[in-house]
Amino acid sequence: MANTANTSSAGLAPQPVTHHRGVPVWRHIGAKAAPAAGAVEHVPVVVVGAGPVGLAMALDLGLRGHQVLVISKFDFIPGGSKAICFSKRSLDILDRLGVGQELLEKGVTWNVGKVFWGNSEEPVYQFDMLPVKDQQYPGFINLQQYYVEDALLRAVERLPNVELRMGQQIESVRNLPGHVELEIAAGDVHYEIKTDWLIACDGNKSAVRNLMGLDFDGRVFEENFLIADIRMEQERPAERWFWFDPPFNPGQSALMHRQPDGVWRLDFQLGWGIDRQAFAQPENVERYVRAMLGPDVQFSEEWYSVYTFQCRRMKRFVHGRVLFAGDSAHLVSPFGARGCNGGFADIDNLGWKLDLVLRGEAGEPLLESYNDEAIATADENILNSTRSTDFLTPKTTVSKALRDAVLELASTEAFARPFVNSGRLSTAVHYPQSRLNTPDSQLWNGGVAPGSPALDAPANGAWLLPHLGGRFVLLANGWTQSVPADVDLIDIAQWPGEHRLLQSRYALQSGCGYLIRPDHYVAARWQSPVSAAAVQASVARAKGVQQ
Repeated sequence: MANTANTSSAGLAPQPVTHHRGVPVWRHIGAKAAPAAGAVEHVPVVVVGAGPVGLAMALDLGLRGHQVLVISKFDFIPGGSKAICFSKRSLDILDRLGVGQELLEKGVTWNVGKVFWGNSEEPVYQFDMLPVKDQQYPGFINLQQYYVEDALLRAVERLPNVELRMGQQIESVRNLPGHVELEIAAGDVHYEIKTDWLIACDGNKSAVRNLMGLDFDGRVFEENFLIADIRMEQERPAERWFWFDPPFNPGQSALMHRQPDGVWRLDFQLGWGIDRQAFAQPENVERYVRAMLGPDVQFSEEWYSVYTFQCRRMKRFVHGRVLFAGDSAHLVSPFGARGCNGGFADIDNLGWKLDLVLRGEAGEPLLESYNDEAIATADENILNSTRSTDFLTPKTTVSKALRDAVLELASTEAFARPFVNSGRLSTAVHYPQSRLNTPDSQLWNGGVAPGSPALDAPANGAWLLPHLGGRFVLLANGWTQSVPADVDLIDIAQWPGEHRLLQSRYALQSGCGYLIRPDHYVAARWQSPVSAAAVQASVARAKGVQQ
């Protein structure tokens, strides 16, 4: 894997890449010291896995003041071709964790996607991932996963209450009433940990899940795809381009994304029953690259691989004191960028709930709402990923004829374009049936309904979502009633100037108010002042205390 070029973004400079047992290494961290052999420790929270989801989980809980131990089998940040597309919802989450802006500065911003078919140089369909403008973050950025991990790791290392133990393995998990017991191997040293809560973020081959004898349900797809991450200097739009049946890959599909540092992600559908090892050889990969970009294109290899994928999940994500998040809990195809983005949604949902449980402000039943809502997110991601894959790779003559008819109609008929499915891209999932919602008691004309994510807007010289922070907030316009002690009041009537766009997006007329959860989901809303008791009841319901 080639070294990357220099960049001026603070803290996100490329690193020389080496290899460790065949795994490309982006940055070495080094193994952390282990306790003496045979030692038994107690730690309030253990996070297993130091990928982007595990690090974000540890950072979230660490920023909330909790003692967290992170255990990872790797003592380095892996390089190679992994997630590159990070959604606006993920960027909002990462902003709350303090790393959003540096990732935005480093990443390639894009909102527009184009879909091509056959020999046509004009797209049959074009879409905008940020139809609602005037928000802090774009619809997507493209950024190599190792940059995201690097930023999260540095943020975690700044916290005195989060400890990293790298290069260590989980050897056994005993899920007992009230705590979890772990056996850890740090080289030749073996020791034990007792933890109140274990969060498994250790990926699709989760050691925690396997040691507990748990598995996935769902579909495994046999289709093969080639990833070619290449470095080249070309001026092309920062857009997502997708081809059905292009002349350079007839009968199949292809995808192109731009990344920072002059790196481009090319993705080619290969079909079934291939020799995967042979197709990943440079001479074969470069044949595809030159067919797409032209015979004279100058480029160098970053990372080549052939992959298949699954759309599967665990039946439950909460197992007593063991909680699963990210790829350890669910897997999707890469079409739609729902893997890592879905993992960030998990930790955003779980962090504030576990925080309340650890503080004694809520009981363990609140974590059942994590199970419900995270499964709802996983199911929506799996549904969309499965539909995308079926559209991309029709398995029968009839399904291919239907797909081609949709593509042909889309070139001239607007009604057909929404049926073109080159990967329904990741957006925030709504929870209209969440047990934490207080249903509307009045008819609303617009606004943001309970169970929906808060919508960003310009606010008091900045942006609304950062104002919300990671706590319960009452967003109001001229609120006259008392507010519960555990809720912060943001009354836009007290801000200077006018905030018409914010008022319009929330239908926030005088006297209206929204109760917004720490993960920026709307829990309740009122069109006119209500009693403090009614607000407190909605807060209790959102904390899982009152149903």
